[in-house]
Amino acid sequence: MNRVFSLLSLWILLPLLLAGTSMAGDDFPVIQDHTGRSIQIKAPFTRIISLYGAHTDNLRTLGLDREIIGISASDHWEGKSVFSYHNGLEKFLAFRPDLVFMRPMIDRGYPQLVEGLEKAGITVASFQPSNVEEMFDYWVSLGQLTGKTDQAREMVRQFQDEIVQIKKITDALPDKKRVYFEAIHSRMKTFTPSSMAIFALEAAGGVNAAADASSVRGTNIAYYGKERIISKAGEIDVFLSQNGAMNQPTISMIINEPGFEVIKAVQEGQVFIVDEKLVSRPTSDLLKGVRAIGEILYPRAFGKGGAP
Repeated sequence: MNRVFSLLSLWILLPLLLAGTSMAGDDFPVIQDHTGRSIQIKAPFTRIISLYGAHTDNLRTLGLDREIIGISASDHWEGKSVFSYHNGLEKFLAFRPDLVFMRPMIDRGYPQLVEGLEKAGITVASFQPSNVEEMFDYWVSLGQLTGKTDQAREMVRQFQDEIVQIKKITDALPDKKRVYFEAIHSRMKTFTPSSMAIFALEAAGGVNAAADASSVRGTNIAYYGKERIISKAGEIDVFLSQNGAMNQPTISMIINEPGFEVIKAVQEGQVFIVDEKLVSRPTSDLLKGVRAIGEILYPRAFGKGGAP
């Protein structure tokens, strides 16, 4: 818990959230995206294509609208053109964007598209924060690129303020519940201790039963294995699983998994599923994920008169 909430002191040091920002000789700020690409900001970008739903959600939260000319197929924003990294370069060029947001995995996976965009003078920015501290810096970078720096800092402040209020509730809890948080059921994978999903769990007052999990290939996903899960069967008060594109479990699937009948949470009917978009994406909806988990773990404390 100390690890999770130590970041709250960052609100005092908001200017330091620009740690990934430097100033060029002509006083134009330069930021680095998560591929190491340096982007000089001479003026806010005004014709933007977003190829990742979290980017799109954050840009909308920052108050952008007419500046967003394209979104990914998984997004829902009426009036916006739909793009995919599978599209040919010609479609992108026809819309004359000045900035294309994507994720590093797409940046690396489609080098010809990225090279074509950059040769045409279009800026490419790739972001994929892996923890909450990086998420704050990412929000500020989005704000700088779009002329919404003040709004981005306000997003950070509001998020931290609400976590402080939730912490007042969890600090008063006499007993904390131990939780196994499943990431991918078919592969018996959980989340790394520094991931946003575990931040949400611990911010809601839960204790991570898989705190000894190690990352798979540098991601926020960790292989845990059925034997390790069952070895902690008597300690797991609540079994959580996320539901999203990579994992679509049902409660029945979990409780009927061979061997899981010995898990305390399964025996006591404490198996729950939460929306991946609320616990694994770097948006302000992570607060909704914290509250959702809090209501599962401590319904009285997080009910009426509980978390705002």
